[in-house]
Amino acid sequence: MDRKELFEKKPRIKINDNISWCPTSAAMELIGGKWKSVILTHLISGTKRYNELRKEIPGITERTLSLQLKQLEEDDIVNRKVFTKKPPLRVEYTLTEFGLTLSPILNSIVEWGLMAAETKG
Repeated sequence: MDRKELFEKKPRIKINDNISWCPTSAAMELIGGKWKSVILTHLISGTKRYNELRKEIPGITERTLSLQLKQLEEDDIVNRKVFTKKPPLRVEYTLTEFGLTLSPILNSIVEWGLMAAETKG
C-alpha cells in the first residue's frame, strides 16, 4: 500500500489497544509526549543508569522519568536491567533492537531542532 492509498483508505492501526487511523498517530502512541523522545535521544549513545538520565535531562521530574521509562519498557523500546549482586542496587537502560530503529528518526529531529533554533533564534 503506497502513501496515497494509506491516507485514502484510512486503515485501522492498533497499538496498545488503541486504534489509530493514521500511521503518525500510531507512532506517537509509542513515542509521543514531551519526554519520551528526549529520553530516547539520550539512550542512542548507549547504556545509561537512571541517575545519568536524571542529570542529562534536568527539566524532568523523577516521577515522570520513571513513568516514561516504564512505558517505553512495556512497549519494547527500552530494556531495563537490574543488578542486585552487590549494593547499591544498579539499574541500566538501553534501547532494544526495536528501539534502535528509531535512531535515524531521532537524529533527524535533533538536527531539525538545531536548525530551527538557528532560524528562530
